Amino acid sequence: MNRARATLGDKTTQLAPSTATQQSAVGLGANVPQLGRIPALSPWSAAASAAHPDRGRSWMAPDAKTNDLLYFSSWLNGDVYVYSYPHDRLKGTLTGFSSPAGECVDKSGDVFITSKSGILEYAHGGTKPIATLKDAGSAQGCSVDPKTGDLAVTNHSATSSSKVQGNVAIYKDAKGRPTYRTDSKIYHEEFCGYDNAGNLFVDGQGFSSGGLRLSEIPSGKTFFKNITLTQTFMGAGGVQWDGKHLAVGNNTEGAGTIYEFAINGAKGTKVGSTPLNGSGGAEQFWIEQANVIVPEPITNDVGIWAYPAGGSAKKTITGGFDFPLGATVSKVKI
Repeated sequence: MNRARATLGDKTTQLAPSTATQQSAVGLGANVPQLGRIPALSPWSAAASAAHPDRGRSWMAPDAKTNDLLYFSSWLNGDVYVYSYPHDRLKGTLTGFSSPAGECVDKSGDVFITSKSGILEYAHGGTKPIATLKDAGSAQGCSVDPKTGDLAVTNHSATSSSKVQGNVAIYKDAKGRPTYRTDSKIYHEEFCGYDNAGNLFVDGQGFSSGGLRLSEIPSGKTFFKNITLTQTFMGAGGVQWDGKHLAVGNNTEGAGTIYEFAINGAKGTKVGSTPLNGSGGAEQFWIEQANVIVPEPITNDVGIWAYPAGGSAKKTITGGFDFPLGATVSKVKI
C-alpha cells in the first residue's frame, strides 16, 4: 500500500491514504442523516454503496510487536490501520474486512474488531486473525469484561434489517456462540463498556424520542437496569469506563463532547465534560491514560485530545481513512 507523510505542527505522522478519499468526504455529506451519525454506521446505510474495499494484503512492520499500538478502522474501505502509540508512526494495515466498525482489547493485548462478517480477534501486532466469532446481528461496539474475559458486542439490529430491534451479544470468555440480551427501553443498541467491577453499560436510541438511553447489566446478572442521566443529548456515542467514572460520548452532529458520570444505583450524575473542539461528534472513542482518541467519520481523520480537559486537539492523524470508526490501544505484552 502506498504511504505518504505530512507534517502536523512540529510532528510528522505517516499516512495511509485511500483512493476513495474525495468520494467519501464529499459524497457522505449528503447521505449521512443529521440526527447524529449513528445510522450511517449500519450495513443498510446509503453510505454502503460508496464502499471501496481494499483487496491488498495485510502487513505489519517488523518492530510492530515491540510498540504499544493504536488500531482504528476504516468502515468504507474495509481496512484497520495500526499506528505506534503515542508516537503515531504507521506500523501496519489489516485488510479484507466487511465494514469494520468497533474495536476493543483484552488484558492480553488481543484486539477484537466487529464487522458485518463477524468479530475477528487479532494478537498484538499480528496480521492474521486468531479467532472469528459469528454474530447474527449488525455488530458495532464491543468491550471485554476485565474480571471474566467475557466479550460484549452491541448490535444495532438483531439482523441485517434496520427495522429490527437490536441487542447485546455476550460471548463467554470471548469464545463460542453468544447469549443475546435485549433491552425493552432501547431500540438500537450502539456502544458498550465494562467498568472495573464487570458491570456492563450499554447506550442506544430510545423507542419514542430517538434520544440516548443508557442501561446497565450488573455483573453476574442477565437483566438490564435503566440508568437516568442528569445530562440529556440525542446521539448515542461511545461508552468507556475511565477508571473512576463512566464516559459517554455525544454523537449529535456538530456536538463533539464526552460527558463523565458517577453511577449510583439507577442514576448517573454528570461530574465533568470533555469538549472536543473541532470534532463533529464522539462515536467509538478510546481513552488511553491522559488522552482520548476519536475517529472522525466526516473529516476522515483521527483526533487526539487531552482527557478529561479537552479543548483543541493535541494532534490529528490524517490521510483520508474513508469513514474511520472504532479505535483501541493494545499494550505491549511484558
